[in-house]
Amino acid sequence: MEQNKSSEKPVIMTVKDLVDYQAGSIVSRTIIDKKGGTVTLFAFDEGQGLSEHVAPYDALVNVLDGKAEVIISGKSLQLESGQMVILPASKPHALKATTKFKMMLTMIRA
Repeated sequence: MEQNKSSEKPVIMTVKDLVDYQAGSIVSRTIIDKKGGTVTLFAFDEGQGLSEHVAPYDALVNVLDGKAEVIISGKSLQLESGQMVILPASKPHALKATTKFKMMLTMIRA
């Protein structure tokens, strides 16, 4: 698939097809990496996750496929395809795929 650069002709992409599942793994693909923020796609095999951590910036999790448990400051949220949640800056958060799960993570560094 072609990469889209801001100075080139726009390329239409199907977001959830830009990253594939891999058995027993988490796969990521950075789409945008700029001074102001990043957009990264993730594919989690069922049961895979990210342990609790804190980030200095707000982040938006947009579920593209499957289901996941997202925990923010100890509160468990069940998300599925088509839903999204904001991970607030400086608040502990974690996530775990309850089924195979794809997400787009947008982090704003401002």
